Parts: sequence; structure tokens; C-alpha cells
Amino acid sequence: MKLLKITFYNLFIFIFLIILIEIFFGYWFKDENFGIYMRKERKINWLTESTFFGNNYKFFYKRNYWGFRGEEFDPKNVKIIFEGGSTGNQRYTPEDLTIVGLINKRFENENINLKIFNASTDGKSLNGYINDFEFWFPKIPNLKPEYVIFYLGINDRFINDRYYLDHKISEMKIDRLKDYIKNNSFVVDKYKIIKNNYFPKNTLSYDFNDNSIYKDFKYIDFISAQKIHKNKNDDDLALINKFQFKLDKLNSIIKRNNIKPIFITQVKFDGLKDKKLYLINNELKNFSKVNDYFFIPIDELILMEINDFYDHVHTTPKGSSKIAEIISENIIRYLNE
Repeated sequence: MKLLKITFYNLFIFIFLIILIEIFFGYWFKDENFGIYMRKERKINWLTESTFFGNNYKFFYKRNYWGFRGEEFDPKNVKIIFEGGSTGNQRYTPEDLTIVGLINKRFENENINLKIFNASTDGKSLNGYINDFEFWFPKIPNLKPEYVIFYLGINDRFINDRYYLDHKISEMKIDRLKDYIKNNSFVVDKYKIIKNNYFPKNTLSYDFNDNSIYKDFKYIDFISAQKIHKNKNDDDLALINKFQFKLDKLNSIIKRNNIKPIFITQVKFDGLKDKKLYLINNELKNFSKVNDYFFIPIDELILMEINDFYDHVHTTPKGSSKIAEIISENIIRYLNE
């Protein structure tokens, strides 16, 4: 009985101390409380091995405390943010060989004192970019970017919204409770730091050597696409109208936050064979022109080749370097105007 009392008292004291630690050091009552948002997008350090058509890479896929890809940083130093989906995140590619990494390398080589910070997350569409300015970026103290690059199109071909991918929250209540605890607990936070630094996950291996998508390969460039996709049906008009509606919502956010946007169109492995992507790109360019926003028409400027993509939409390091080169040239010119 005496032993039971001692055990009970010790357990009570332990729980009491944990509660005190959480109250004083946790994030439960702080402005940077992410709540139930940013599910599986923060404090990640995964050892990854990827092979693209015979080229092997071994690296750590990292997302920092704030949820951005890469190392930790002081938010007050962020001048340019890159918004994208999985085609911008490129989780299976070493950071220095991603589109963002290669642009930053170009800046460094030309002694341009700028760095782009990558906020891309898998599956994110224009809805997700809008949500980021409501549920993510405001939680980051002193984050006031001057420029935001919006790399979009591929994930906006779907007229129906994709809840989890754009909100980064689970639709299951039990998962939301877990995420709320993970995002706010001091103890869990320190546990994840120790785990990531000293006990990273076992190597995640991915083999992208299947180039069957290139059987009978034909790249549809912008000029060809204009001829192929000149007629619009009711489904096309519905897609365009919904995309325009979301662009108007984003435009309000841009003006409210005094941001200078840079819009970039996209292509798939076969160029613009996909009519929906062609239409989305055109609407994005029209929107940019009407609002006098700088845009980079990748769909008009690039010619992709075999093995530039490892699937229908994601680029290999070889393909990423082509896209990064065009973006770099245009951004440098824009910033020097």
C-alpha cells in the first residue's frame, strides 16, 4: 500500500511538472500556434535515396520548424517565397537540384544577394496558396515577403476541390487532435528535434527508371497547342470560370499584403497535350496581363525532351535545370528593371 502511494505521488508530481512545462514553454497560447494545420509538413528529416534513369542520389529531405523545405531560417530575412505543389516541392530530389535550389545557385554564382524560400507542398493548388495566407504564413512571426512566386497550373486542372491537399488538415477528428498536440506540445517538439537529428528514419528508396511514358513520344509545344485546343466546350468554360474565381480571391490577398507576385505557367512531360493545362495557362497569363503582374510563360519558352520528366508531371534534375534556367533569367531581368 505504501509503495502504491509513493508511485501515485511520484506520478502526480511528474504529470504536474509536465503540465507546468507545457504551460510555460509550449505553444498552446502563442501567436505562432499552428493548431491543427500543417499536417505532416513541419520538422521533417528523412534520409532519402532516389534513382532517375540510372542517376542515383542520397540526401535528407528536410522541412524546417516553419514548414518550409530546407534548413531553419529567420523569417525576417525572407524576401522571396516560392509557392508550388509537388512539382515545386520535389521531395524525391536533393534540394540543391530542385528548381528552387538551382535558381538559388544561379543567384549565388552571379553574386546576387537573394534567396528563394520554398513553401511548396505536395498536391497544393491555387486553393492551397489562398489558404496559406490565412492559416500558415500569418502564424510565422516577422514573415513579410516582398515577392511571392506562384508556380501553378497542373494541380488546377481538377474542378473539384481537394480538401486535405489544399488545407493540410485531416478530415478525421482523432487525427486533428493528434496534430493539435504535435503542433503545440513542448515535449513533443523537443522529442521530434532529437529524433530528427540523431535517429532519422530509415532510408526511403525510390526508383524512377521506367520511361514507358515516352513510348511514341511527341511533345506538343505552345504553337501546336493553339491549333489543337482552339475550341472550348461547356466543361472547359466551367473550369475557366472556377479558376478565374480563385484568381480573384488570390488577387485580393496580394493587394492586402502588398506583395509583388510572379506567376509561372507549367508544362507536362508531353508539353501542352492536356487541354485543361493549356486553358489554365492561358487564363493565368491573361490575369497577369490585366493586373500588370510579372509572369514567366514557361509553356511558351521551353521544349522538354525524353527523360526530362520521370512521370507525367514531375521533372528529373535534368528537366528541373531547364526550367530553373528560364526562371532565373527572367527573374534577374525583372529585378534589374
